[in-house]
Amino acid sequence: MNEQQRLDTLGFTVSGRIARPVDEVYEAVADPEQLSRYFTTGGARGRLEAGADVSWDFHDFPGAFPVTVVESDPPRRIVIEWEGESTAGERGTTTTTFEFEPIDDGVRTLVTITEAAWRATPDGAKHAFGNCEGWTGMLAAMKAWVEHGINLRDGFYA
Repeated sequence: MNEQQRLDTLGFTVSGRIARPVDEVYEAVADPEQLSRYFTTGGARGRLEAGADVSWDFHDFPGAFPVTVVESDPPRRIVIEWEGESTAGERGTTTTTFEFEPIDDGVRTLVTITEAAWRATPDGAKHAFGNCEGWTGMLAAMKAWVEHGINLRDGFYA
C-alpha cells in the first residue's frame, strides 16, 4: 500500500476444499438442519434463500443472531448480511458471501467465504479477526461433517 492509498474498511476471504459435489456442499450451508449439525451449535432457523430472514444461535455467543439472505443462486452462491460491532456501513451489518465452485471434475468443491466491512480501527480489526477465525472454523467443521459425519463443534464450547 502506498502513501496515497487509504484503508477505509476491513474484510477477509477464507477458502477450503470439500471432497463432495457442489450441490451437496451448497445444501450443507443452505439447509438449517444440516447447518445446525456442524456450525450453529445452538441451532439454525430458516433456509438460506433470497429474501429470507433466518436466525443462527451459538453456544459460544448465546442468543439468536438475525441473518438476512440478500442473494442465493443455488448451487453457486449465497450472500447474507448480519449485525456486527464496529462495522463501516450505515446499517451496522457486515456482508458475507459464500461461493461454491466445482473442482476436480465435480468430485470436490472449493468453498470461498468473504466477509466485509468493518471500520479500519483497532475495534473493527478485533471483530474482523474474530469472524475470520469463526468462518475458518466453520469450513473445517463443514469438511469433517460433510465428508465424514463428524461434528467437530460438539461439546467444544459448552
